[in-house]
Amino acid sequence: MARRPARKPRQHAPLPAPRRIEVGPDGYDYEVRSVPGARAVKVYRCPGCDHEIRPGVAHVVVWPADATETSVDDRRHWHTPCWTHRATRGPTRRWS
Repeated sequence: MARRPARKPRQHAPLPAPRRIEVGPDGYDYEVRSVPGARAVKVYRCPGCDHEIRPGVAHVVVWPADATETSVDDRRHWHTPCWTHRATRGPTRRWS
C-alpha cells in the first residue's frame, strides 16, 4: 500500500486587529487601537497630559475614523487612562 505524502503545516493568516470606534474629546469619531508595551518602541507625547509615553509603556493610538489619507497624519498616541478620561480633560496644547 502506498504511503500518503506528509501534510504541509497550515499557515494561519493573522487576524485583522478589531476595529474600535469611539467619540473623541471634540465630539468626532476616532478609531482606537491598543499598543502593547512590547510593541511600544518610540517616545511619544500624550495630548491628554502633555507627558511623554516612554518605550515599553502600553498605550492607545487614536486617529479620525473618516478613512482619508490625512487621517494617518492626524494619529495621536495617548496614555490609556488619559484617553479613558478624555471627557474631563482636553488636549493640553494645539496641534498644527
